[in-house]
Amino acid sequence: MKAEIDRYLYHLRTERNASPHTLKNYESDLRQFIEYLSPPGAAGPALEGVDHHLVREFIGWLYDQKFERSSIGRKLATLRSFFRFCVREGLMRSNPARLVPTPKLARRIPEVPGTEEMNRFLDGMKKYEPPPGKKRGARRENDAAGENGAASRPLLERDRVIFEMLYSSGLRVSELVGLNLEDVDRESQMLRVRGKGHKERLVPYGNKARQTLEAYDSVREELLARAKGGRSAQALFLNYAGRRLRARSVDRIVKKYMGLLSTGWNAHPHTFRHAFATHLLTEGADLRAIQELLGHRSLSTTQRYTHASIRHLMDVFDKSHPRA
Repeated sequence: MKAEIDRYLYHLRTERNASPHTLKNYESDLRQFIEYLSPPGAAGPALEGVDHHLVREFIGWLYDQKFERSSIGRKLATLRSFFRFCVREGLMRSNPARLVPTPKLARRIPEVPGTEEMNRFLDGMKKYEPPPGKKRGARRENDAAGENGAASRPLLERDRVIFEMLYSSGLRVSELVGLNLEDVDRESQMLRVRGKGHKERLVPYGNKARQTLEAYDSVREELLARAKGGRSAQALFLNYAGRRLRARSVDRIVKKYMGLLSTGWNAHPHTFRHAFATHLLTEGADLRAIQELLGHRSLSTTQRYTHASIRHLMDVFDKSHPRA
């Protein structure tokens, strides 16, 4: 079965344009399935020997190992996708994972800061000033302190754009760090975004984001000058060494400013995407339009924001109505 898995992963990478993160998860799930079915030191099971009883047994073992229901659901979805590929390629007659029920998940409503809280944070970012630089002789100067250190002027200007873009356009963090200079249409204030599966969409950004982007232009050149080689010359967002910023660094940046500005939020980059969708919906935006802006494949994924919006309305009602 290992050869079929390699063939499937190659299909995902070359024909489906799956992201490295997706490929890593699918490969890990499938290897785990093989290891469960194989005695130590033995070869993996033959594909034709796998039926729904074995898949159900594997899912039961995952429950016994105290895996989260969401993780079990993802692993089952991986198996279904793999066996569906095998059926389509004529390697199996039927999909054995199709008969195994998906674990029921509790519907999670994302925690979203209100519009006033978000505006207060972004205004705080606009007014925030970095502390004085370190004295010469330190191993790293303040303006090259890395993503965990104090923000220098170039990094601060970059970070302001990051927060404005996350909230103004509802980008995934992978989409944000994947932006190139050519993806920004400054005249129409539109971004060409590459979403999941490398699907492209156009997303607008607001005037506040435009202002921070203009302030970042000159300091970006300063960051780029630190890079060795021109591999990151087209990347919009650069790290302190002049290379393309990574998603993990954005997560650290978010947590850093949450502490510096004492927001009290347990925030991550996706918090701004949640806020983007929820605040649009609260202000009366069409759900289909929000789906297009977010790049959701299914409307049901976007509909979870209706629950957050309803909860917000109930909070307003409870606080404001004299008979609540």
